[in-house]
Amino acid sequence: MSDGATLPPLAHSASANTLVGAAYVNLRRDIIQGVHPPGSRLRVEHLKDDYGVGAGTLREALALLVSDALVIAQGQRGFHVTPISLEDFRDITENRVLLETQALRQSIALGDDDWESAVLAAFHRLSKAEQRLAADPDTRFEEWEQRNREFHRELIRACPSRWLHHFLGILYQQAERYRRLTVTRKPIARDLDDEHKGILDATLARDADRACDLLAAHIRLTYDAVARLPSNLFTPG
Repeated sequence: MSDGATLPPLAHSASANTLVGAAYVNLRRDIIQGVHPPGSRLRVEHLKDDYGVGAGTLREALALLVSDALVIAQGQRGFHVTPISLEDFRDITENRVLLETQALRQSIALGDDDWESAVLAAFHRLSKAEQRLAADPDTRFEEWEQRNREFHRELIRACPSRWLHHFLGILYQQAERYRRLTVTRKPIARDLDDEHKGILDATLARDADRACDLLAAHIRLTYDAVARLPSNLFTPG
């Protein structure tokens, strides 16, 4: 497997051990969890006390979130949480299908025994997390999200294109707010473990066509779930 396939981290590279990094991580978590709803204003003068940092530090953290497209800077109007919409998620979904199936196809063609072992191990960790998620979706989502991200990243790790990895990291991150809504609210019945197992089996069998078809269906099913959510969860206008 090529060293060029090393994946960039999903979160920003700012260290959580710095004041800016810690504020970034905590703000990002609260945006994903809906503590700051889509479209809401992020007032520096109020939030700096909530996050225990100065105004300058908070603005730096917000600038990082702007680069992640989770926050919008609107000149004199300040910072706002990026809105969410069904149209936006369809765009994210279809571009993710396009790129991730291509990356999986390349990964299946080029992956070695170590890659297979890593994919299998990631599936095992995800399967355990899905069992815990079923029992307590509200408090176990963060663990599941991490394991789900790891599984999808291991599937495509043998793909040598760093640009595919880069753009998929962005798309996966942008989908996280939508994915959380479906996992915690369950608008449609689905067996995530069974979906992931099907993708795993086809991948390990080196059946690229079936693996890609199952992956595409898996990603699009999350869009179908979001489409069933109440319209008041989306940003007006």
